[in-house]
Amino acid sequence: MSQAPEQVPADVDPAAGAVYVYGAADAPVTVVEFSNYLCPHCKHHSEQSLPRIFSDYVETGKVRYIFRDYPFTGQDNVILAGEAAACAADQGRYYEYHQLLFRASAKWARINYDELPKYFNDYARQLGLDVDKFAACLSSHEKRQQVLRDQELAGELNVSGTPSFFVNGKLIDGFRPYEEWRKILDEAIAGE
Repeated sequence: MSQAPEQVPADVDPAAGAVYVYGAADAPVTVVEFSNYLCPHCKHHSEQSLPRIFSDYVETGKVRYIFRDYPFTGQDNVILAGEAAACAADQGRYYEYHQLLFRASAKWARINYDELPKYFNDYARQLGLDVDKFAACLSSHEKRQQVLRDQELAGELNVSGTPSFFVNGKLIDGFRPYEEWRKILDEAIAGE
């Protein structure tokens, strides 16, 4: 179900300016993930495929993995969730917070926007972050432009839904079970 490579603009690099990068800089494969914290397929990826990709490929130096936010138009709550993850990143805990946002998405998905900071601050507390620093970061919205830049980049890359991935520049859209990911990544490592 991948889109044809010619639909991805050749002059736009999905990894350019990435902030949340895991794995070896010289890994033979780069995966760029565009996800949305309220997307059920993104949640499945986060819970089912991602931990195994990390243990088998990222932590072994075979894959460099990049996270990008893709809130849809009008999803202020997802933008704020992206800001919260970025604030957690300031304390070295982006991945853990990212995963927690997906695990807890059913709880915060229907919460009134004005109440969300209380929930997001509590998640920071659960992860042992300095909650005062986290809350100050979140309330300042200093990370909002970063989330919106990812959203804009997704548009430039013709990403039409989530989750969407770029594996060494090639678009792979939609949820894939880990066995499919293993095949995709092994082929990319082999240069196929």
